[in-house]
Amino acid sequence: MRHQLLALLLFALGLATAPARAAKPIKLALIEGLSGPFGNAGEAVYRNLIWAVERVNARGGVALPGGARPLQLLRYDSKGGAEESLALLRSAIDQGAGFVLQGNSSATAAALIEALNKHNEREPQHRALLLNYSAVDPALTNERCSFWHFRFDAHADMRLAALTDQLREDTGVKKIYLIGQDYSFGQHVLRRGREMIAAKRPDIAIVGDELHPVGRVKDFLPYVTKIKASGAQAVLTGNWGNDLTLLIKAARDIGLEARFYTFYGNGLGVPAALGEAGIDRVLAVAEWHPNVGTASSDRFYAAFRERFPRPEDDYVHARMQAMVEVLAAAIERARSDEATAVARAMEGLTYDGRSLGGVHQGVMRAADHQFIQPLYVSVMKKAGTPGARFDNEGSGYGFRTLRFVAANQAAQPHHCRMQRY
Repeated sequence: MRHQLLALLLFALGLATAPARAAKPIKLALIEGLSGPFGNAGEAVYRNLIWAVERVNARGGVALPGGARPLQLLRYDSKGGAEESLALLRSAIDQGAGFVLQGNSSATAAALIEALNKHNEREPQHRALLLNYSAVDPALTNERCSFWHFRFDAHADMRLAALTDQLREDTGVKKIYLIGQDYSFGQHVLRRGREMIAAKRPDIAIVGDELHPVGRVKDFLPYVTKIKASGAQAVLTGNWGNDLTLLIKAARDIGLEARFYTFYGNGLGVPAALGEAGIDRVLAVAEWHPNVGTASSDRFYAAFRERFPRPEDDYVHARMQAMVEVLAAAIERARSDEATAVARAMEGLTYDGRSLGGVHQGVMRAADHQFIQPLYVSVMKKAGTPGARFDNEGSGYGFRTLRFVAANQAAQPHHCRMQRY
């Protein structure tokens, strides 16, 4: 009897001292071009997302009834191709990912949405959501909207509205040139840009309207030569990644003295490419930028730079951080990581920004799954001048706010008619 009691005691002690079983992670699958012509943009996104995941996990993970669970970010390199992305989607779901993250191509996002619509109908026990951080073709939350897709970036019409409101006040511009990438997003930017300029500044002559191949132009000098010859005093472009950096470099090399109204001109090499020539001439629009100027913004930016101290890694976006925070909040609200339950919980969810130190707020509009958030239009300045305390990517040049657009003003009408589950 004594031996039996001793054995039971030793068994109980063993249970008490054994390490706790690690909680099953909630898997997030990043499907993005991490190599190829836009590999630098994909890696910049990865840095943002891994930092967001690390912050959630540092505070204990996502609280669920069975205990807190960590987030796990899986990397899948699509090389920028839609077909490769679709193959990787299958792999991600097979590995248990219920949340797919993608954004650096509206064409790829459209393909993933369509694939998820079919997959989630066919395999309801393995459903997944697409969380989109930068695919901004408005069709994705309008005629192509889906219950399984949530967009966290301001779409192209929101960004264009902010830029063209600023253009309306730029009375020195009488001629403008439109140039963009030849796919759904770039085509839309030029079409809607033309319409908005005509409505807000009918006195401006559009002296060029041109599309170029995506990620295949190595020398933009022929394009910039045409822009210079047109006499344009401003250029409007939605170009991103190397297609924007190389366009800007060519403009510098040829001495093009025009203002650039851009979606993404405040990162990925653009400030360094232009240098002094870009001061007061490159404008960008975003949901946040490092020189917002509040104490919470300064702390947020300092924390990112501490995590990624190399100047070339200086690319941080509040919307990507908010996306992961909203996902975590929706999982907790749903008390489940099942995709359908999380989608329902995410609809209408208001993010107050507290988990980001108050740096960014927004609401996920239930009707079309478009995140409604503020926007800033900013202009390039020499770092250290008023309103431009921080530079970008160690270039010595930063951006100062020209225009703040509140979330309710940035919102645009929609015509989404989605099927709900």
